[in-house]
Amino acid sequence: MRRLLLSNDDGVHAPGLRALHDALAPHARLRVVAPDRDKSGASNSLTLTRPLALSALENGFYSVDGTPADCVYLGVNGVWEERPDLVISGINHGGNLGDDVLYSGTVAAAMEGRNLGMTAIAMSLVGNRHFDTAGRVAASLVGAADQLSLPPRSLLNVNVPDLPWSELRGFRVTRLGYRGPAAQPLEVKDPRGRKRYWIAPVGENADDGPDTDFAAVEAGFVSITPLQTDLTRHAARDDVQDWLDALT
Repeated sequence: MRRLLLSNDDGVHAPGLRALHDALAPHARLRVVAPDRDKSGASNSLTLTRPLALSALENGFYSVDGTPADCVYLGVNGVWEERPDLVISGINHGGNLGDDVLYSGTVAAAMEGRNLGMTAIAMSLVGNRHFDTAGRVAASLVGAADQLSLPPRSLLNVNVPDLPWSELRGFRVTRLGYRGPAAQPLEVKDPRGRKRYWIAPVGENADDGPDTDFAAVEAGFVSITPLQTDLTRHAARDDVQDWLDALT
């Protein structure tokens, strides 16, 4: 039976993680290693300044006092003798669309799995109601994972519309859209009158063309975007070389 490592960034007690576990339990042997608290926005950070605590919970899950990437690193790299066959991260409470993938701990957990040689999938529900739908999507994808061949350093970023299963219109392979700039931070005062700042919500969609993840979800389709870790802007290399040549 296939061995799966489950993680997330919403924390080990998040309903999306439980929904993912329950959807996949009939199909695989599961190990759940997730942060002990909400780590949304942690991106790919690893904890390097202190040792990590791995704690077994009564429900069989494991919590880590670290980041999503920490959790997958520990889950894959030697804490247990058996390595997983697949890393699934989620189900995130809210979408990870467009530029969100740069900040997302959900995507980072899957990325860490991919960096450690695993096939990896990041699962997000674009809302907070129909986790059962996203769980069924995850089970469908895992059931066909043996037929998936991805290039090295790639993974799947899956965003599921917040709809009943019967209302999904299907699946689309998409590219990332992108957002405009975020709003200004919100200034507040603490109880002692000192200024503090809340990070503002994400910006409005700046590119939500018909082949993007934004458009697919808006139309009721599950968006599946293959991601890679190479951030090189290859199309700009010649321009940068010309600029450097002009300096000499």
